[in-house]
Amino acid sequence: MKAKRQSLSGWGRYPSVPCEVVRPEKRSALSSLCSETTSRIARGAGRSYGDAAVSAHGLTVLTERLNRMLAFDDTTGVLRAEAGVTFADILKVFVPRGWFLPVTPGTRYVTLGGAVAFDVHGKNHHCDGSFGQFISSFDLLTANGESVKCSRSEHSDLFFATLGGAGLTGFITEVTLVLRPIETAYICETRYRAGNLDETLHLFDVHEAAYPYSVAWIDCLAPGKELGRSVLLLGRHAERGDLDTESNLQPLFPRQRSVRNVPFDIPAFALNSLSMRLFNSLYYYSHGDKEHVLPYDTYFYPLDAIQNWNRIYGRRGFVQFQCVVPPDESRETLIALLTRSSDARRGSFLAVLKRFGESSGGMLSFPMPGYTLAMDLPVRAGLASFLDDLTEIVSNAAGRVYLAKDSHLDAATFRTMYREYPRWLAIKERVDPDHRFSSSLSQRLGITPKIAPVAA
Repeated sequence: MKAKRQSLSGWGRYPSVPCEVVRPEKRSALSSLCSETTSRIARGAGRSYGDAAVSAHGLTVLTERLNRMLAFDDTTGVLRAEAGVTFADILKVFVPRGWFLPVTPGTRYVTLGGAVAFDVHGKNHHCDGSFGQFISSFDLLTANGESVKCSRSEHSDLFFATLGGAGLTGFITEVTLVLRPIETAYICETRYRAGNLDETLHLFDVHEAAYPYSVAWIDCLAPGKELGRSVLLLGRHAERGDLDTESNLQPLFPRQRSVRNVPFDIPAFALNSLSMRLFNSLYYYSHGDKEHVLPYDTYFYPLDAIQNWNRIYGRRGFVQFQCVVPPDESRETLIALLTRSSDARRGSFLAVLKRFGESSGGMLSFPMPGYTLAMDLPVRAGLASFLDDLTEIVSNAAGRVYLAKDSHLDAATFRTMYREYPRWLAIKERVDPDHRFSSSLSQRLGITPKIAPVAA
């Protein structure tokens, strides 16, 4: 395969990285790449936010055409599919048959390979855990060209090193997972408005056990007594008896919503603290307490209804800062993060708060028990210093930053946050001694060296 020169970025459009890109059409072509001496990293749908799925010093391998569904057992819900299959593909085929994803992030446009590589989480982590909990096995193509089937009982060390391992142990080529049975394609949502952070955390405590899904939109610009005000969105899969007469006619075929598009980059001057405070106030006061039934995509994927929504943050792009902090440190740390954000007037239209349950066991997996806060931050002057402040607050609380969203973390802080890194690295160096699987993220964090790119 001949490489082509192309600038790529994550969903945040920052940083933009000049890459040598190849697009294999078959899995056999991936094997041929293992004989190359240059480094490489797989890239699926490009929905990680920073530099995790690009490489300025090697090949970026586009895997979206390796997207066949291979087998499905309609009695157990076990699906076997190639790693380039997206969650959108799975939902389109299997929701009408009464099956749903066991875990899903806030967009359906992620691939199975990417979901394994970052052990993605969703609104049900507090009770079900992350995506890795529902993976039976996956096939991994290692640096020497060998295909290894990994599971909790077979090559388990490589299984847990790859789960959340940012694609650095090899090419994930095939995934076997278990889908969840559903009666309808609708969600019963209960909504509560909280006046500040303490009310928000109280609502999580009181109501979360009764709902498999929970998330809070949080106003990260509200100051003083309103610090941390939010709208808590609780959900469960609707049953036939929850639907109105019209929806009950085709319970697995929900009403289609309209899709809008952001046709151009929003000018930088429009992205200021005043406009964000206004948006956040309008959102907060327009979302009062309510119980209603809505299509699953409206609950799980509100932003998927806006094509190119990342253009809202302008041509320079944005970063998403997502962290998790342990339960005992959560309240004080969240107060510190929100206070710093409000004081700096560096807010977000789209800040969310969730609670995590137990970890999946992935050595570099992000989720751990505690609360996770995510904020979208436009790229503008002073951002690096602000991110340093947020990172220090999280690090001091023994928390960690999500590598799938990161574009700023340094090597020393990464090693402090991810305590199982030495164990992970030993496995990485066993299966990839020359560090042929490498990304701009891993190079920035000092995990892998910079290897000269191939010529186009």
